[in-house]
Amino acid sequence: LTAEKFVDNPFEPGGRMYRTGDLVRWLPDGNLEYLGRIDEQVKIRGYRIEIGEIVHVLLQHADVKEAVVVARKDEQGESYLCAYVVSR
Repeated sequence: LTAEKFVDNPFEPGGRMYRTGDLVRWLPDGNLEYLGRIDEQVKIRGYRIEIGEIVHVLLQHADVKEAVVVARKDEQGESYLCAYVVSR
């Protein structure tokens, strides 16, 4: 896993970079703009959760035809997971 996360730095020969899974772009002024995640990971109450894994488990149920899981926020701004399923 370490070899997968630490990759060659294209901006500094011989250097290494940590691959975070975050998607950003460089702005003309040199700042980075955060665009989101490359994967389907969300952070809820300090835990990183793979949404795809939850969908996979839901789809294993015999009565579930389709499933989607999204991160939502409640009235206090706390994140939670919400699953939508289509039954057979």
